[in-house]
Amino acid sequence: MSAMERLLDFAERTRLIETEDRAYARNCLLEAMRLDAPEENANAEAPLGDTMTEALNALCDDAVRRGVINDTGESRDLFSAKLAGCVTPSPYEVRARFFEKYRRSPEKATKWFYQMCRDADYIKVDRIRKNARFFAEGLEITINLSKPEKDPRDIANALKSKAAGYPKCMLCVENPGYAGRPGFPARQNHRMIPLNLNGESWHMQYSPYLYYNEHCIVLSDIHRPMAISEAGFRRLFAFVEQFPHYFLGSNADLPIVGGSILTHDHFQGGNYEFPMDRAGDEIALTADDPAIRASIVDWPMSCLRLKSTDAETLVRKAVQVLNAWRGYSDEALGVYAETDQKHNTITPILRRAGGEWKLDLVLRNNRTSAENPLGIFHPHADLHHIKKENIGLIEVMGLMILPGRLLTELKDVEAYLTGERALTDVPAADAPLARHWDWTRELVSRFGSANTPEQATEIIHKGLGEKCRRVLADAGVYKQTPEGREGFVRFLNTCGFDRA
Repeated sequence: MSAMERLLDFAERTRLIETEDRAYARNCLLEAMRLDAPEENANAEAPLGDTMTEALNALCDDAVRRGVINDTGESRDLFSAKLAGCVTPSPYEVRARFFEKYRRSPEKATKWFYQMCRDADYIKVDRIRKNARFFAEGLEITINLSKPEKDPRDIANALKSKAAGYPKCMLCVENPGYAGRPGFPARQNHRMIPLNLNGESWHMQYSPYLYYNEHCIVLSDIHRPMAISEAGFRRLFAFVEQFPHYFLGSNADLPIVGGSILTHDHFQGGNYEFPMDRAGDEIALTADDPAIRASIVDWPMSCLRLKSTDAETLVRKAVQVLNAWRGYSDEALGVYAETDQKHNTITPILRRAGGEWKLDLVLRNNRTSAENPLGIFHPHADLHHIKKENIGLIEVMGLMILPGRLLTELKDVEAYLTGERALTDVPAADAPLARHWDWTRELVSRFGSANTPEQATEIIHKGLGEKCRRVLADAGVYKQTPEGREGFVRFLNTCGFDRA
């Protein structure tokens, strides 16, 4: 059976298309492949997998052989999305099926939409499976391979191509159906669900390289900068009211402590429990409003947890905390609200828990110094061999996303722990292992060099967990020390809280 027919079989089996529409979908694929008729193929039927990736790859191989596309990662990705789009339900059909299911259950609706995005290859299931994932030191850690590395030829093409300015960014509502271009992904198999959040038009989609179960993005229809505000808090509640099985949170709205896209107002959510959700109370607090239960969370970052059955009460208190924090400085602990720019903001996270609203407010500060030019409350330089990027919403909650390069680099570290390489075998200064050399020697001094491969892997996982907890501690404005916690309580006193 040809790859095209296998793709059509998969689309039928997963109800991306109906049997009646198979000929139409085949003709769309023929046009994309620049073929006049299906190719005859007498090969034995290959069993269908649980994704369309194998069939798409085979079609891309054929397109490369016939000169339809270039043999680069980006060209293949652009073409795969075009092919997948031929068998993806139309935006109208997706909306109709979603809201038909939503009338029965919000959970049924999101479950269906999530699976449809996986089946249509918008969510890159096969690439995500390559990611390493484990738990260590109370954190969840993923080494991410799912985002493809750029081919130098693709980078050159992107530089040569004229910036279209459309869509303005990868979160804009104009993305579904877009063919892509060098440096900008194709989105023919991308679908969104329209939402009304407090009278404003927003949309929900899933992340193509999701980091956790049902990792969704909720984005404004207007291309405008991120903003933590009263209106933003109200949108959190409006969304979770409609999808009570999902949490929703926001990256901070300042560089360094914000996420990777600050130019488009958006949230991230999903059906997942994070390590921070399982963290208990470190300091119980009283609030000036008896409808609120409050605590400082036992967590390396500075998290105030508010619980109440009344949403409006929590919105008012969140606004009070945000406004107070925006202007608050504590020179004794190196906290400055403003120097040449404003530094204080908040990462908010909302979910339903046991019949209550649970709102976590994580304090952030993006000030830099000569000693820490990438950020004082950011992973410090000795951690950059593991984690250098911004600490956004997902990491704040304890899911640490580490770069894919570590999978190969840490294999070299394991070699010293098993004795395959001796510490006298010093890596060259320009070798990738050089950045891990101090840490390698430390691990060998602690655990020796006669470990089994399994033990070496366990040692490295534990070591990564220790490093990642330090990443969060560096990013925490108020440290988990007596002085840090006193400072945290001092600030909270200005917002109507005190120790219980």
